[in-house]
Amino acid sequence: MKTNVFTSGQDGYHTYRIPALLVTKAGTLLAFCEGRRTGRGDHGDLDLLVKRSEDGGETWSEQLLIYGEPGEVTIGNPCPVVDGDTGVIWLPFCRENDDVFMTHSGDDGETWADPVDITADVKMPAWGWYATGPGVGIQLQRGEHRGRLVIPCDHREDGNYGNGSHAIYSDDHGATWQLSALIAPGANECQVVELSDGSLKMNIRMQTYSEGVRGISVSGDGGHNWSEVVHDANLPCPKCQASLIGEGDRLFFSNPVSLTPPEEPEAGTRFYPGKGRGERVNMTVRLSEDGGQTWSREKLLHEGPAAYSCLALLPDGDVGCLYEAGEEHSYQYLVFERFRI
Repeated sequence: MKTNVFTSGQDGYHTYRIPALLVTKAGTLLAFCEGRRTGRGDHGDLDLLVKRSEDGGETWSEQLLIYGEPGEVTIGNPCPVVDGDTGVIWLPFCRENDDVFMTHSGDDGETWADPVDITADVKMPAWGWYATGPGVGIQLQRGEHRGRLVIPCDHREDGNYGNGSHAIYSDDHGATWQLSALIAPGANECQVVELSDGSLKMNIRMQTYSEGVRGISVSGDGGHNWSEVVHDANLPCPKCQASLIGEGDRLFFSNPVSLTPPEEPEAGTRFYPGKGRGERVNMTVRLSEDGGQTWSREKLLHEGPAAYSCLALLPDGDVGCLYEAGEEHSYQYLVFERFRI
């Protein structure tokens, strides 16, 4: 099943970008995004929006404005997480990619609390850029930090230089938030999963120090400290956000993949050309049964222009993906697709 949930040019916005997909404790699907009112650009009059589906993605509500400000103010980078103990949905986001805010919903995403500024708790003074997610956070299910809420984030120091990733986390059901140690250099937008042994794996867009593939960092203490970045040759990446979700060691990963064979390809191999930006095309989902060591199966969701995505495990065992795609360019639609792989 495939549905265009948001269509650029409709309902008062020029472009819809930066998808986040969440399943609530009640089983409702929430599709978050940035509504870009006057253009496609990353900065300007941007609002934070959501639509709800109570029938597994067959139909969707009218869009709800979660937060926006008058004029050319950039609101965005949604990265929601649901607290399975309380049912509360926590939604961090950024203002002007500088200040960090947190809102929450206690009624299955129908209404949202006034945002609280948490910048002082989760951002270092030297950082000139900050982004929560985008995508989703997780709640830990194992070990001494069970119940912890973990949100993957990225930052920059000294303007456009000093790219790094990090996490913020809460051990008191969202009442307060703390900053983790940093993942650097070159790390950017990221997503995190908890593996069956309780370790966390961060999957990272490498903005600099890139080898044309995803970066990986791991944590053995619930997301506070992180290992050095290792480049994963199995996951090509055209410098674009990607999604990673999982249950134990069964993981799903989605991103656009530009595939071009090398001059003398080895039998059975697929190749990402070079370390540059590459094309954002061909939204592809991969399955790993061993915690991301290998990827045994894949499914092409969209052939053609595609960019950001967000996966979710659905209550009936299907996988859902909310992703940017189109025929003319990557930002025509935010598409919801459910499938098995």
